Formats: sequence, structure tokens, C-alpha cells
Amino acid sequence: MAKRLDGKVAVVTGAGRGIGRAEALALAVEGAKVVVNDLGGAGNGTGASTSPADEVVEEIKRLGGKAVANYDSVATPEGGENIIKAAIDNFGRIDILVNNAGILRDRMIFNMTPEEWDLVIKVHLYGHFYCTRPACVYFRQQRSGRIINTSSTAGLGNMGQANYSAAKEGIVGFTRTVARDMGRYGVTCNAIRPNAGTRLTLTPELKAAWEKAKAQGLRPATGSVTIDELEKMTPEMIAPLVVYLASDEAANINGCTFWIGGGRIGIYSEPEIRTSIIKDGTWTLEELVDVIPRTLARGLVNPSPPQPPK
Repeated sequence: MAKRLDGKVAVVTGAGRGIGRAEALALAVEGAKVVVNDLGGAGNGTGASTSPADEVVEEIKRLGGKAVANYDSVATPEGGENIIKAAIDNFGRIDILVNNAGILRDRMIFNMTPEEWDLVIKVHLYGHFYCTRPACVYFRQQRSGRIINTSSTAGLGNMGQANYSAAKEGIVGFTRTVARDMGRYGVTCNAIRPNAGTRLTLTPELKAAWEKAKAQGLRPATGSVTIDELEKMTPEMIAPLVVYLASDEAANINGCTFWIGGGRIGIYSEPEIRTSIIKDGTWTLEELVDVIPRTLARGLVNPSPPQPPK
């Protein structure tokens, strides 16, 4: 199988567990050298540990790939700078940035504290900025790069997640603008709204909230899925789309947002999915390389295509 990312260097934030781990491994399998960033904290952002990032680095090395760990927090400008610097110091360049790190501090809006609001906004929305800005300095110089941001269907409205929803929908606007800022330099920026069973999405508290909402006849966020459906959707089913968006084949896809969960991938004409491709099981990267240009990406026009240097 072709190593489509051979010679590329990728940074994945929050890569010690769940979706980030699956993304880091999939990028490495395709030949990318990977900076595995993870603070190693709990799902609510407390604590820290080097173990999650270290374990993923060892997994990549066992697969024959190259990776280094980074333990900085995305929630500070210094942390973002250090994360990108880890790629430059260890591998000499950066080609791919996957902004994935996240936490939850769920609370009904009338009970939410300023601290709970600030922390979630810092990790998600500020975290995307703090990593993207220094990466784009290098992307602009080398006139190439791929940025994949992580939004959520919660951004379309989800009970008890005003902080998370605001951050995640802010990431969509951030994505569209970065796509236009950087497109002229050969850089693309896209976002995904992933649906998968992880430690953040299958907690006892969230399961209870789902049951309560169901009993009250309330519907989940538009495009979201039930707990039963979520339990069948693994983080590994998210990774092939991220690898595809990081590849040269996706050079004309810029400023777009994708829904993904299980075997379904959709592209948004905000706020609705305008078309989908569906199969039983997980799409492989080879299938996506073949199918997406003829379906989801058919007729797409890069709003800010690469331009020659002035």
C-alpha cells in the first residue's frame, strides 16, 4: 500500500487517547512522522500525566514509524508554540496539524461558572488558535500545509454544553477564515464533527443526560446520534477521513466541514449536510481517495487557491 504521507511531519493534539490516538496512528501508518501531544489530564481538564502520549509513541514505533511525545497544554500561547516547535526541533519541518485536544465541563447555562466557561473555551477555541498560528508561520514560508480542526455536532445545540457548543461552533468559523487566510499559500484548513464512543462521550453522566432528555421528548443536536449508535462507532472509524484531508489528494478541499461517524461521512452546506456517502463498516483510505473526488468533492472550488509568490 502506498505511503501517501511519506516524508511529511504531523502534529496531533490530544493524541494520547480516543480519536486523537487513532488519528496519530493512522497518520504514522501512511508514513508521517508524528508529534503526539497530550497533557495527560482527566476528561474535565484536571491533572496531568506523560503516560498517554508516551504509550502512543511506543505504539507508533512498534509499527515501524517515527514519533515523539509532547506534554504541553494547548490552552496557553507558550504551550502552542512548544507543540509546533517539537515538530521543527525533532523532524525539521511541519506539514500537518490536527487540532483535536479537548475537555468537558458540562453544566446547564444557569449553573455554569465563569471558570467552567473559560476553561473549555481556552482548551478548545484558544487551543486551536494557539497551535494554528505558529504552524501557519512555517506553512506560509514553505507554501504548503494541512490543518484539520475538530468541531462537534454539539455546536448545533446540545443541552448543558453552552461552553463546549460555543467553542466548537467558533472553530467552524475559525476554520473558514483560516482557509481564506492561508489558501493562497497552498494551505488548506478543514473541520470535522466526529461521532465516536470515547471517554468523553460515553460517561455515566452523559448517558444519564441522554436518558433524561429522551424521557422528556427532547431531541439531541442536529445530526447527532443516540447512545446506542455511538457505542458502535469507534475512534478508528474517524481516522481515515483525517488522513485523506491531510493528503495531497485533498488539495482542493478547503474551508469545509464534515460530519463523520461509523460508515457515514457528510459534507455540510451549513448547517445541513448536502450530500453523503454511506457504506456498511469503515471507509478505507484507498476507497476515500477513489470515491470522494467523484462524490462529496465533485464540483468543489477552493475559495482561496494557491497563488504564485509576488
